Amino acid sequence: MHIADPDHIHTVLAFPYRGVTIQIASGTHLGVKIYTAWIDYATGSAVAVPKAYSRSEAIRRAKTWVMKRFTVHTVPPE
Repeated sequence: MHIADPDHIHTVLAFPYRGVTIQIASGTHLGVKIYTAWIDYATGSAVAVPKAYSRSEAIRRAKTWVMKRFTVHTVPPE
């Protein structure tokens, strides 16, 4: 597993998704372009996808990561 240079994030795309911000960063590992997905939320941030070989794969896997770990709590009508 390799994360695209975690000390200097080169964000190529960032967007809000279900109350968090997904940031897609790019880098190279052994001459191959890779993408990393970072999730920023109210109390911190996390690496959701350490390595993906396309931007669309990183986005898809990041959205899945968010859906598994963050739930939207709604209040039922009275």
